[in-house]
Amino acid sequence: MAQGKTPAIGIDLGTTYSCVGVFQHGKVEIIAKATGRHQVMWRLQKDSKHWPFKVLNDGGKPKIDVEYKGERKRFTPEEISSMILTKMKETTEAYLDNKVLDAVITVPAYFNDSQRQATKDAGLISGLNVLRVINDVDKNLSGEKNVLIFDLGGGTFDVSILSIADGSLFEVKSTAGDTHLGGEDFDNRLVNHFIKEFFRKYKKDISNNPRAIRRLRTACERAKRTLSTSTQSNIEIDSLYEGIDFYTTITRARFEELCSDLFRSTLEPVEKALRDAKMDKSKIDEVVLVGGSTRIPKIQKLLQEFMNGKELNKSINPDEAVAYGAAVQAAILTGSEHSAVKDLLLVDVTPLSLGLEMAGGETGGT
Repeated sequence: MAQGKTPAIGIDLGTTYSCVGVFQHGKVEIIAKATGRHQVMWRLQKDSKHWPFKVLNDGGKPKIDVEYKGERKRFTPEEISSMILTKMKETTEAYLDNKVLDAVITVPAYFNDSQRQATKDAGLISGLNVLRVINDVDKNLSGEKNVLIFDLGGGTFDVSILSIADGSLFEVKSTAGDTHLGGEDFDNRLVNHFIKEFFRKYKKDISNNPRAIRRLRTACERAKRTLSTSTQSNIEIDSLYEGIDFYTTITRARFEELCSDLFRSTLEPVEKALRDAKMDKSKIDEVVLVGGSTRIPKIQKLLQEFMNGKELNKSINPDEAVAYGAAVQAAILTGSEHSAVKDLLLVDVTPLSLGLEMAGGETGGT
């Protein structure tokens, strides 16, 4: 494709995994996914005791202290994100056999302005012209209907309610969420559970050993994924700590018990989004699941019960949906005349309250 104009790409810059897509030949192609694991980005002061690196305060700004190629290095969150974006840019260029210049990058709907600006800065560092930073709701829906997007990823949670008219006008009625809730929180519950179990069995505390915690976290994440399709998962880690092999099991029921409050808390933003949209849940025509954590059966069950037994739409790959929507938006912004995208229009909302400071120090908000 070296001869023609390079299309703009859509990037889902996730807090745990990232995904990139491009609109060409009348459809979106997902080029690379799960290439960027960077839980540090927007959770800097949360659960840091389980991270295999340190977060430092450098003149009021957070920096990540790591060993990189045998040297101690300090990186800003934007630099970490730019590394992910650079890798995805290079992967895409190899796939397209051409340079990539423009991109639409998605962020959680509840990101504030500074978080959005940091995302733009990361794009600039990586050599991308960021056409737009958009909320990560998927646009691959049609018909005249009200749609609730339930987007639960690795580090963030968003609920958006869209009204779709004639399959081409997408109006975001409301959005709500939590930028510190996602699959990593479920992993943390498992990590804490097994730290306690290891101590009970062997009277040894592994919580201050970064390597042991890193290996345990990897095993816990794998077990969590297994429990979405099986009722039990095995944990097998050779020489986890001081030569001790750690072999144990976890059931789906125990996992659900450990995370019960977190799972239930996903319904609060759903209620808020419905209130803000001034819409009863009976008026929702489609409930669409986005994000890898929506594969968890208990979360699906709680949401379906809350929505009065309504079937959940699982037809879209939850890992690719956001990059898909970003690629479509990128095509629109760069003037694509293809019939699949040229008539689409998105009307978005401001996700957070705005405040005004008046003369005399009084404040007002909307």
